[in-house]
Amino acid sequence: MVSHGSSTGTSTQDDERISVAIVILAAGAGVRMRESGNKLLAEFDGIPLVKRVASSAIESTGDSVQVVIGHSPQAIRYAIGSISVRFIENADYASGLASSLKAALSDEVVAAASGAMIMLADMPLVRSADINRMIEAFLIAGGLSIVRATSRGRNGNPVILPRSLFEEAKAIKGDIGARNIVESSRLDVIEVEIGEAALVDVDTPEQIVAEGGRVMPNT
Repeated sequence: MVSHGSSTGTSTQDDERISVAIVILAAGAGVRMRESGNKLLAEFDGIPLVKRVASSAIESTGDSVQVVIGHSPQAIRYAIGSISVRFIENADYASGLASSLKAALSDEVVAAASGAMIMLADMPLVRSADINRMIEAFLIAGGLSIVRATSRGRNGNPVILPRSLFEEAKAIKGDIGARNIVESSRLDVIEVEIGEAALVDVDTPEQIVAEGGRVMPNT
């Protein structure tokens, strides 16, 4: 991971360097997989999906990488291996995606950042170059705008939330993310085209295979 220098845009707080904490949401049980195993352990080019996503984040210009875990935490830790990420445990993961968002934004490292990039751990096509383009857009905007990945005009993920929205995002409940906050916010929303990577996630065995992955059976 390479840390970036100060942005040429207006800083969030005087001369404070604009920073982006990357958050990977990997706590869910993946119920649509049925009895076919944990989707985040499915292999793409021989690499577990969650490690593939974490590697893209680590190789980007983000300032830190956090992985929120809940369901099968030891399996996720083992799959990621020695990659230098921080794990955030979400004991309330069964209540839905919002609980992982709250856990992440309550973390001291994330809370101190100018913005948090929220990544889903089941998106195999998002690469470090995509992440870097989004971070650069956030920096140019002075760390004050929302940055959202798109594909041919369709809204997708990841999304960068500026610190000003953290408290509102932490108040979300249920199995939803920050989409409603993004849509209702009065902040500028910068859209970054990253192609089909913004839309492709894998929730079922069929989707994993369709994207070139291999389902790993439960052990």
